[in-house]
Amino acid sequence: MTLTPRPKYTPELRGRRVLITGAARGIGAGLADLLTAHGARVALAGLEPDLLREVAERNHAPWRECDVSDPDQVDRAVEELVGELGGLDVVVANAGIARQLPIVGGQPGVMEAHLRVNTLGVFYTLRAAGPHISHPGGYALATASLAAAVHLPLLGAYNASKAAVEAIGNTLRQEVRPSGAKVGVAYYSELATDMTSRGFDTRAGKKLTGGGTIAGVAPLESGLRALERGIARRSRRIAAPGWVPPVIPLRHLAQRVVELKPLPDLEESLEIARTEQVAFTTDQPAGTHSGAHS
Repeated sequence: MTLTPRPKYTPELRGRRVLITGAARGIGAGLADLLTAHGARVALAGLEPDLLREVAERNHAPWRECDVSDPDQVDRAVEELVGELGGLDVVVANAGIARQLPIVGGQPGVMEAHLRVNTLGVFYTLRAAGPHISHPGGYALATASLAAAVHLPLLGAYNASKAAVEAIGNTLRQEVRPSGAKVGVAYYSELATDMTSRGFDTRAGKKLTGGGTIAGVAPLESGLRALERGIARRSRRIAAPGWVPPVIPLRHLAQRVVELKPLPDLEESLEIARTEQVAFTTDQPAGTHSGAHS
């Protein structure tokens, strides 16, 4: 997806050296295209090498296949890509997975996979890139989700992993402050990506939501525009679509509203999810445990 850059933000992005994980498709691929159009220099890491190569070629970007749940792979990819860029100004820890999980009776390994990819993957990425962005003008973005703040049924593993990402980002912000670097946390509701379509395209999910999603699907462009502004400004918080930003500081009220919302098919949805065999939103590399990346 290619968006026309907005000239008012171009000066802040031009020439910036940006490393993006989870860049084969979805938000990561769209962000690479947009930042390149602004004159930034991007480097890409992720799975699905054929897709990743296509994104890299159209952006003239170095890339590495990288399983973010493997710290050695992350360390190696970051060092090599930073070397090819000649330094680093921005890191976007974007790789993540999703899969339904009832807390009681859910299938083994699903929680662990989310924590390995979504939480430890962000930790490994920020740990490796942190020294490189620790300079005035440096910026790190930890990709959480609205699920970090407001928690819905069937998403226990995803909720937990993204809440931990928020905590990691908030902690890193304080620790790199003396260097002049800044850290943001990204919060998205359902955007039109493969993760959203694959994550809700289950019998249990359709039963719970009536065939749609919890909050409705927003165009991917709304997320990319928020990222465009936020990265240019090195924002503390990036949120999309437009109704999400006011929800974050009102999370406790929003959680109560969610809990009081009638869900007449919840019990049946949970029963379906306990036995329904569904895939993660991206296939897991061979030889690992249960899990995947996007």
